[in-house]
Amino acid sequence: MFNDIGPLELVTLVVLAVLVFGPDKLPKLIQDVTRTIRKIREFSESAKQDIRSELGPEFKDFEFEDLNPKTFIRKQLDNDELGLKEIRNGFDLKKEMAEVTDAVHGRDSDSSSSSSSSSSSSGGSGGRIDMTKKDDDGKDDRPIFDADAT
Repeated sequence: MFNDIGPLELVTLVVLAVLVFGPDKLPKLIQDVTRTIRKIREFSESAKQDIRSELGPEFKDFEFEDLNPKTFIRKQLDNDELGLKEIRNGFDLKKEMAEVTDAVHGRDSDSSSSSSSSSSSSGGSGGRIDMTKKDDDGKDDRPIFDADAT
């Protein structure tokens, strides 16, 4: 619960509590707070047991932590009944992004991948496109308007 509180912060909280509540009332306050926390925990455990008993025997191994979306997704990815690892491993993000970039620039994905591999093997720009380059006839290759802005 308090995993992220450092020693300096803990000392600051204790000093602040002593200043606000006073040294004579602080022990009684700590007892009241711990008693309240204990009652809340007992109440939540009894509520969990009631829910488990109402759900029936098929949900006897049901954990309420599974209702957290992150825990549920992590458990499903580890389970792999749906074949999600195969889908995740079969997806190549760099290849997909290169295809999208080629489609936006209006090039064939086959010719660009072979030209980028030949330029990268010959010490080229590493697959980058130089937008300041002009064609042999001196005309600018870029459109006269920004396609993203329209």
